[in-house]
Amino acid sequence: MLTIFRLAVFIIASVAIYHVSRASLRSYRSHGFYRFFAWEAVLALVLLNLNIRAYQPSSMHHIMAIVCLLFSGLLGVHGFQLLHRDGKPDNQRDDPTLLPIEKTTALVTAGAYKYVRHPLYSSFLLLTWGSYLFIPSRQAGLLAIVATLNVIVAARVEEKENLLYFGAAYSDYMKRTKMFIPFVM
Repeated sequence: MLTIFRLAVFIIASVAIYHVSRASLRSYRSHGFYRFFAWEAVLALVLLNLNIRAYQPSSMHHIMAIVCLLFSGLLGVHGFQLLHRDGKPDNQRDDPTLLPIEKTTALVTAGAYKYVRHPLYSSFLLLTWGSYLFIPSRQAGLLAIVATLNVIVAARVEEKENLLYFGAAYSDYMKRTKMFIPFVM
């Protein structure tokens, strides 16, 4: 019964992810192309590890999973708030592959963006590895690696897009900040 539920949720969520990503999927040069595959891998990972009876609440990996998921949520909310407030999204920005929140017209360099260029991808990586840590397995590890590699490629492609749109300001910003982890990477 759980397998049927997982399959149904995967299909329904995949249709929604496809709907959001459909413009990006037409071009492998769009960061959204790679983000789609990262989203799909994490969806599969979450559904794979959706087994409450297998959780070990007092285990170190479970505690680390909860910490990762908490930080993921906080960083994600913070990043979206900053994009909305400081990025000044405008639907007049002509790029059909961008989601509405990504159509920023101002470079965001405050809050988490002061330390990392991609706090939303950092949040997604925390979600990925937090989900993996709930019930570590080879299959879960493979899905986490697929999601991580696609996030890295998406971020690199997005940086090229940002350089084209924001120019020298983004180039300078890249020199001052790390990609995903403050002071490290």
